[in-house]
Amino acid sequence: MSKVLVIGAGGVGSVAVHKMAMNPDIFSHITLASRRLISCEKVAESVKKLVGVDIDVAQVDADNVEETIALIQKVQPKLVVNLALPYQDLAIMDACLATKTDYLDTANYEPRDTAKFEYSWQWAYQERFKEAGIMALLGSGFDPGVTSVFASYIKKHLLDTIDTLDILDCNGGDHGQHFATNFNPEINIREVTAPSRHWLNGEWVEGPALSHKQVFDFDQVGEKNMYLMYHEELESLATHYPEIKRIRFWMTFGDAYLKHLEVLQNVGMTRIDPVIYNGQEIIPLQFLKAVLPEPSSLGSTTKGKTNIGDIATGQKDGQEKTVYIYQVCDHEDAYAETGNQAVSYTTGVPAMIGAAMMLTGAWKGEGVFNIEQFDPDPFMDMLNKHGLPWQVKELDAPLAF
Repeated sequence: MSKVLVIGAGGVGSVAVHKMAMNPDIFSHITLASRRLISCEKVAESVKKLVGVDIDVAQVDADNVEETIALIQKVQPKLVVNLALPYQDLAIMDACLATKTDYLDTANYEPRDTAKFEYSWQWAYQERFKEAGIMALLGSGFDPGVTSVFASYIKKHLLDTIDTLDILDCNGGDHGQHFATNFNPEINIREVTAPSRHWLNGEWVEGPALSHKQVFDFDQVGEKNMYLMYHEELESLATHYPEIKRIRFWMTFGDAYLKHLEVLQNVGMTRIDPVIYNGQEIIPLQFLKAVLPEPSSLGSTTKGKTNIGDIATGQKDGQEKTVYIYQVCDHEDAYAETGNQAVSYTTGVPAMIGAAMMLTGAWKGEGVFNIEQFDPDPFMDMLNKHGLPWQVKELDAPLAF
């Protein structure tokens, strides 16, 4: 049994803490910290009501390394689970280095002033974490996270070699709003408006954002338009599985969402450079975030399902084969269990499972690791047991371009 410190009290943090509280044999003591103490207190009340477990709460500015160090020293956790904003990854990693505490996150670092996310900044901590004798597990969400574990499971059990890999992310949920994002609006819009990139024969191929789409029939959701995008697990998978010739990421969007996004872009509301308004400097995208619905508030109204998975082609026993491994999650079921919709649930549960892998010693090492570098089997087993059951199908043909 181990103490854990969770930083970040949004929807993902809420789900992770609820699921940790359901596993007291692994998580003996949970402290939830955030910039806003009231957010932590609301989650603590929900955990007490739904699970019957008391957790501690604390206030922390995760941008302030010294403040985070002080909290870690007070709580004395075996692991810090970073479910705050990606901008804060490096500051929290610095605090973990200073206190020699293991670290886990769900999304890679990106600077506030540039819409660019990549692993280089965090991979640069490899030697320092190794010298400190501690471990960092990067990207233990769903995508990145489960989709990367799916890839390692495919490589271990389903294909001898992987030639192509497509990651498909479908949210078939409807929250009843004209325009809202299912996770942090600022991060979501930065991702969606970035140029598309995919890995092909050892190099990156770039294109305009949302310029390539195809229709796919998702199990339990139906036919949806999905768009070629860049996502961070492409970088780590291309690094750790160099034999894969092509790696792509697809995400579904409805026409209404894209129309609203186009208008917001056209009028400058998605800009991340500061503008002067009434003598004050504001960032339009951050202001837009403030007026959009808080993602954690959408749980009670969201209906439908998510379907996220991997399609891989390759060789098995000398024969060409295409396999599809995926997970379907119901928004209403997720809300009933944790008070959060499925987008938060599908990220928060893998964060709990990754933490469990580290705390139980199922995954261990010294340095900085991506999730696909470990044995997928114990993680996959916990997915089935803790609310994210997966399934495998063999397909007649690979995904077309």
